[in-house]
Amino acid sequence: MKKIVLSLAVPLVMYAHTLPELFSALKSHSQTKADEIVVKKSGVQEDLVYSKLYPKVNLFASYDNYSTPTGMLPVPPDTLVGLVKDPAKPTQPFAYNVYKTGANFSMPLFVKSIYTTAKKVKALQKSARAKKHINLLKHEALIVGANANFSYLDSLLKALHVKKESLKETEKTTQIKVDNGRAPASALYKINDALNQVAIAKNNIALQKKKLISTIQTYTGIVLDVPVAMYEQNSFTKGAMKSLQPLVEKVRADRLGIQAEKENLYPTLAAHGSYAFSTAKAYNNGHDANERYGNVGIVLNIPLFAMDSYANIKLSEIELHSSEIALEKLSDELSSEAKMLEDSLPLLDNSLKLYKHSVENKKKLLSIAKVSYNSGRLDTEEYLRYEDDVVLEEANLYKTKATKWQTLMQLAVIYANNIEEMVK
Repeated sequence: MKKIVLSLAVPLVMYAHTLPELFSALKSHSQTKADEIVVKKSGVQEDLVYSKLYPKVNLFASYDNYSTPTGMLPVPPDTLVGLVKDPAKPTQPFAYNVYKTGANFSMPLFVKSIYTTAKKVKALQKSARAKKHINLLKHEALIVGANANFSYLDSLLKALHVKKESLKETEKTTQIKVDNGRAPASALYKINDALNQVAIAKNNIALQKKKLISTIQTYTGIVLDVPVAMYEQNSFTKGAMKSLQPLVEKVRADRLGIQAEKENLYPTLAAHGSYAFSTAKAYNNGHDANERYGNVGIVLNIPLFAMDSYANIKLSEIELHSSEIALEKLSDELSSEAKMLEDSLPLLDNSLKLYKHSVENKKKLLSIAKVSYNSGRLDTEEYLRYEDDVVLEEANLYKTKATKWQTLMQLAVIYANNIEEMVK
């Protein structure tokens, strides 16, 4: 017999889940991976900006066919005259077909906007990281809240089961009374209807549980059969509303964006150079003609009329204003929400004490009512009200517990607390 009990208990232990397991699954799930991709993308964008500071080197090879003999490369006039007049140098650098190979390079020496744009991209990267962290906290809070509601519904089912057993016991007593003529048949119908209402309530709760199980599965990939056990280890820590950090960094990036657009109007300094080796058959005698040509230089570029830059500056200023308004709006909303949630916590604690005391009293009243009903001093309707009162008050108690969990999680997200340290 012991072996049978153990064999039945092992699967339950094997499939039991813990809150840390749910959090761990969340971090490797697609919901979190999507935010990781955004962070990686912002890192690549930073590399793209800094890449503009490196020299660009290209190798090339070309073939050109001309309808008229054309100079392979610019040749100084005195050199060209010497080639034409000197019989010892009959090969002239003019040909119908010209082949070239070589290399060229360019490199910025001073482009102020590149450095400011790099700072902007770094700010956006910080914003992406902060958003990823806040989204993770939101998802953890959602899991805790869904599990708390799951626990509430599970406890309510247990309360309904107790009510069902109590009604069944009363049904037996009532059946005897009806058979003996000491109670009308309607009393039995009322008891049966109460049992039916319990079944309806349990079915509705089962539907609600499916939705909560689906929610947790969406963020973790884990399907729960029963709620995960959890308890509050630490309360929330009040401080700066770090959930605003993504927008704070976005505003900083937008300010740097305006500065970068203005710096596009600054003069820029760049170096460039090239080297080419050209070969062809001289048009006058078909002999090989080879020329080497190279140059290195520095270019100072001063933009004088760049209307697109002025338009981009105006657009950047509008984006900054929009981000500042969004930050101010969210800050006001979170401040108001945080105050409301903080003020509700002591009220919720008080409600829990009152509901616990009320449940104890209503259970005692139900016991008295059941005795009174069996002795005929209480009619069926009044007795059923006592049964309903117990379950209703227990539902209020369990619902308040779930509400407190949700309140704590909302505050944890607002202040960006470590939820994994708060809940175990």
